Amino acid sequence: MKQRFSVTLALLAAVTFASIAISAPAQRGAPVRPARTADGKPNLSGIWQAMNTAHWDVEDHSASPRQLYQSGAVGATPGGQGVVEGGEIPYKPDALARKKLNFAGRLSLDPEVKCYMPGIPRATYMPFPFQIVQAPGMILMAYEFASADRVINMGKPVEAAVDTWMGTANGRWDGETLVVDNTGFNDGTWFDRAGNFHSDQLHVVERFTLADQDHLLYEATIEDPQTFTRPWKISMPLYRRVEKNAQLVDFKCVEYAEELLYGHLRKDPSK
Repeated sequence: MKQRFSVTLALLAAVTFASIAISAPAQRGAPVRPARTADGKPNLSGIWQAMNTAHWDVEDHSASPRQLYQSGAVGATPGGQGVVEGGEIPYKPDALARKKLNFAGRLSLDPEVKCYMPGIPRATYMPFPFQIVQAPGMILMAYEFASADRVINMGKPVEAAVDTWMGTANGRWDGETLVVDNTGFNDGTWFDRAGNFHSDQLHVVERFTLADQDHLLYEATIEDPQTFTRPWKISMPLYRRVEKNAQLVDFKCVEYAEELLYGHLRKDPSK
């Protein structure tokens, strides 16, 4: 597997390395203090990954087989505790009906199947790592799935010029917590493989807080008056990948999806 390189990532990494405050090594047995940048902010830079089943369903769910029974246990859904505070997503009645239709047709309707950008917050808890590169004026988050990325503006807030898959992100510091306000989404992404969805009125406010050097507490408050009766929240820990050679690698999901998306366009469908 080849490491994924990005010009933007490399430039931001150079800025970040120049801005990180270097601390003296901790003495044996002493608590490890999370690193800070030169401007005194918590340093979130690193490769992180969720370790839960929210990717399959953000709500509580039991283990279940895949729709294609011929695949056996391969592709089955593992059971898991939900990450939605309060237990259930507060859908409006018509939106709940659509969610059920999404679930029934998930093998063809889920945007992940077609390698579309995962959106926010789904990109955070997919079973792929993502990398944070932190600089004073902006923060880059690069995701292994679909080579997705987003740049969080840490300066004067900007409005979304157009609706996009990953939205427009404006960040600020609330004490020790990075707060990211996301708007400008299209309606093409889901929250998970269970068909949980949103409209283009989606508004997501994320909070990233270092619990310690290797654990990041993540919260996202989700608001969409067209789809939900009230705002709701998800929360989970994220874990730093601590392998000495940890890196993002290629996941060429566009190539994996070509047959599904374009195979019917062949002049000779048998080939």
